[in-house]
Formats: sequence, structure tokens, C-alpha cells
Amino acid sequence: MAADERAVIEGVNGQLLIGGEWRDATGGGTLSVEDPSTGGTLCEIADATPDDAKAALDAACDAQAGWAASAPNDRASLLHDVFKLLGERVEELAVLMTLEMGKSVAESKAEITYASEFFRWNAGEALRMEGYYKPAGNAASRVLVMRQPVGPCYMITPWNFPMAMGTRKIGPAIAAGCTMVIKPAQLTPLSMLKLAELLQDAGLPDGVLNVITSSSSGAVSAPIISDPRLRKLTFTGSTEVGQKLIEQSAQGVLKTSMELGGNAPFVVFEDADVDDAVEGAMIAKMRNVGEACTSANRFHVHEDIAEEFATKLAERMGALKVGRGVEDGVDVGPLIDDDQRSKVAELVDDAVGKGAKALCGGAARDGAGYFFEPTVLTDVPDDANLLTEEIFGPVAPVRTFRTEEEAIDAANATEYGLVSYIYTNDIKRGIRVCEALETGMIGLNQGLVSNAGAPFGGVKASGIGREGGNEGIFEYLETKYVAINV
Repeated sequence: MAADERAVIEGVNGQLLIGGEWRDATGGGTLSVEDPSTGGTLCEIADATPDDAKAALDAACDAQAGWAASAPNDRASLLHDVFKLLGERVEELAVLMTLEMGKSVAESKAEITYASEFFRWNAGEALRMEGYYKPAGNAASRVLVMRQPVGPCYMITPWNFPMAMGTRKIGPAIAAGCTMVIKPAQLTPLSMLKLAELLQDAGLPDGVLNVITSSSSGAVSAPIISDPRLRKLTFTGSTEVGQKLIEQSAQGVLKTSMELGGNAPFVVFEDADVDDAVEGAMIAKMRNVGEACTSANRFHVHEDIAEEFATKLAERMGALKVGRGVEDGVDVGPLIDDDQRSKVAELVDDAVGKGAKALCGGAARDGAGYFFEPTVLTDVPDDANLLTEEIFGPVAPVRTFRTEEEAIDAANATEYGLVSYIYTNDIKRGIRVCEALETGMIGLNQGLVSNAGAPFGGVKASGIGREGGNEGIFEYLETKYVAINV
């Protein structure tokens, strides 16, 4: 590791943040954070125990009343201050994120910019938590409706967007007046630890945000979720884990928001501009090395243009530079670990073994790190596993269709419903298809839907609730109604 990279790692406090104090884990246990581009260890950080988890929730509960009573103006100002700090520290933070997650520095900078927008957006939301007052229908009484913070929240974030998935939860919680315990993913905890330092620098009161890092999510989550003082659970990750968390949260009837798995279709109709569609496909497929729940998982292209689309997509993907994300000119970094690379390889091998053809890529790279070549597959058969499983890697399977109805049926043929992409120059068709797709979000002639000012979330097995937009803060508020006798 280069000296400047080492300095960035050494600048992270690897302890737990509980009640405003940075402390070692009970018993002094640690866990290793790996560099996916080399397979080597970046550093050791605190490995929280169930006792640490309980202490973190204690701190959040102790701080809740005071934070709920704080002035909305003060919460808004704090969020603006952190937004500015992130902008000032983007270079250092981007290198840190790349070292622990693998994506290119350019992509890490883009994530930090995106992450910071949740603070700027929610600074405004802190001032817009509107209730209402009105006469009852019979005019005999009055109706007063107010919004109040739900209370202490437990947040579990994934490894693929180590800062943005945190700020998407932390921003509205701060704005609403909720305290938090957050557990970042074991694979990429460093960005969240650094963010917690910035929040402290901005003046966030002790106990409002508590951070625990652990090698056993289940062990530290169980005592928090079962505690009757917890009022909200929010999770971003796999559907399988989300389902288990929903079951656990039922005992306490917790308010939950779950952003779970996806299997995004990318539909290209015959009237689409093929070059525009390929450009959108590159964004929808290759953002974050393909390790995104919003990543285009299945490409359904009209048979009249499928060959042209696949050829051009393969030319673009095949030209991408693969390497360590901190190196100049690199477009595609490593996958997060060997398990993920093996899964992607198995899915590609399965498809090719059943008759698919690789126009580019198709295999893992030899040597250190968890690299996989950007891959475009054609002639993908119906029974290929990658059509039903979330790939989470740089692989684009292309299929064909003939009619609009066939395209809609193929797009909806999944248990998931997070995001879909449509390319067409026929606005009437675009609206028809948008209305017919079973999905929470749609990119119509664009390959990126993520936006702090828009509601992010899915339907079916892709989750519950929305993050971002006008809807996001309501996940952290309760509605209270007062009937007034006049």
C-alpha cells in the first residue's frame, strides 16, 4: 500500500462511537477490513459485542428526549454544515471508500456527492414537517394533526454504497429529531466511521448517532431489536435478511423501512435511439461495478435492433479499464470479495453452459484481488440462473422480444420490483409501459434513478417504505391526532 493510502487508513478512528465517546469493544475484540483489490488487510477495527450494542441503544434512548425537543432550525443548520464538510473532504473520503470497497476514485467521489445531498435535502425537510388543523365534518369539534419523531432507530447499512446508504437514513432521522444506532457492513465500515467523525465536528450532540461495527450482525442486532425502547428498524440489503429482520421486528411492532433486492429489467423498444440506449445501459449496468440493487440485471431488446445494441454494448464494456480503483484511468475495480466473484462466475458459467455466447469478457481475472471482466452475453436461454438471480457484477445478459406485451411480461417475470429502465421515443408507449410495470421506480430514457429529492424504494420482494424525496422523512415521524372540543 502506498504511503498516501496508508495515511488515509490511519486517519480513521476504528473504535465504536457510543454516547459521544470513542471506545474499544468490550473485551478488546477486533475485526479485519480487507482491500478487495489485493486481498490484503487494510486495518483492524473494534468488533462490537451484544453488551456494546445495548450500551449504544442506551445512549440513543438517553439522548432522545433532548434531541426531539431541539429547534428545527438547529437541526437544519447542522445538516447544512455536514453537507459542506463532505464537500471539503471529498478527495480524502473518496480514496478511503475506494480502498475498502474497490470502485474507482471517480465513482467514490460521485457517491460522496450523492451522499451529501441527503443532508442538504433533509435540512429543508426539517423545516417542513407540517401537520394541520381543520373543523370536523360536523363542525362540533376541531381536528389537530401533528408530526413527532418516532424515537430511537436502528439502522443497518450495506457494503456497496458505504456512505450514501447511511446518509439516506441518517439525514431524515436528524431532521425528524430521532436518535440512532447504526451498524455499517463488516466489509466496508470505514466510510461510516469517518462520517460519524464529521457529524461530531459539525456539532451533533452526544448520543444522537452511535456507531457499532461487528463481525456478527445477528449477535449485536438481536438485543437492540428485542428492546422495547427501540421504535424503528431500517435496513438496506438482501431480501432474505430483510425478511428475517421483519419477523424479528414484529414482536415489538416496530416501524420498518426495508430496501431489499432487485432484478432490474432494461427494456429497449425498436423505436429507441440505440446509441442513447447503450449509453444508458452503461450507467445502469456498470455503476458501482454492477454491485448495486438498481443495476440493470436483464436486457430485453426488440429483435430488430438486438444485434446492433449488443454489439455496441460489448464494444463499450470491452474497452473499460479494469484495475485497482486508486489507479489513474481505471473504470472497473474489483468485486467486494471472493465469494461475490465466485457467484458471478458461476452465473456466467451456467448461462454459457446452457448456450449463451460471450461477446466480451466472461471470466474472472487471475492474480491478486477480486476482479471480473466486464461481460456481455447473448442468446441467453430461458433457464439461465442469472435471469432470476441478482447478478451484482459487471455482466449484461441480452434477450430479445417481439411485442410490447411480451416485453412487459418479461420485465414483470420476477419476485422483485425495485427499478426498471425503458428506452423508447414513443411517449404514449412510454407511459403505457410505465403504468404496466410492477416496480417502485422507473428510468424512462435514462439509466440513473437515484436522487435525494425523489422517493427511493420498491414493491413486492424489493422492500417496504421509501427513502428520500418528500416521503422519506415520514418514515421517521409518527402522526398524532388531537380531537378538540369547541
